[in-house]
Amino acid sequence: MAVFVFDCGGTLMEYAGMPAAWSALYPQGFRAVADALCTACTADDLAEAAARLTAFNPRITGREIEYPPAEMFAVCLSHWPSPVDPQAAAEIFFRGLQLSPVLYPDSIPALCRLQMHGHKTAVLTDLPSGMPDALFRADIAPLLPYIDLYVSSGTCGFRKPNPAGLRQIAAHFSAAMEALVFIGDEDKDAATASRAGCGFLRIDRSGRGSAGCLHSLDALCPAKSLG
Repeated sequence: MAVFVFDCGGTLMEYAGMPAAWSALYPQGFRAVADALCTACTADDLAEAAARLTAFNPRITGREIEYPPAEMFAVCLSHWPSPVDPQAAAEIFFRGLQLSPVLYPDSIPALCRLQMHGHKTAVLTDLPSGMPDALFRADIAPLLPYIDLYVSSGTCGFRKPNPAGLRQIAAHFSAAMEALVFIGDEDKDAATASRAGCGFLRIDRSGRGSAGCLHSLDALCPAKSLG
């Protein structure tokens, strides 16, 4: 038995039309929060909130510690003219971005084939900075019946390339780290696997990747070499 661990964004799914870094869209999200919870906010209040959330952005800071969304949004909104529930704000913020999750058509078939061949499947994903875990799980709900274990930065407390998530997955399945194969599309995914000491397969959905990259998940299974 092998344990196949999948990154989500760029590997199993994507948010249609979204850039790798979302900070340019933060004002839109905070506008939705202000409209719902604090109509006295000014443009300067919104800009400052966006700047504070950008300061948490791991693509900018390189942070590996995950913070609860309510903690981040409490910092972002502390200067607003009236108190705002930070957990409610986080949920409204991401709904205000009008995200459109799209599952890649080969994702569920590949997960099914791996399970049929006796392997375990898991997800290890970094949540978009500040996103409540429940919102992300809802966005990937069609995948969850085919995932034996779901781990996010929100549930394990660390972001990639910290190897804590992979160690949690190995412990859950009582598996040696060498039995894990991590599939992802970014350098941080490769670094996570390297730090944990497990196998790694890079996927490049664009088809422009170097030799050795997967361009879809169709090649994963069936393959006798995986058994």
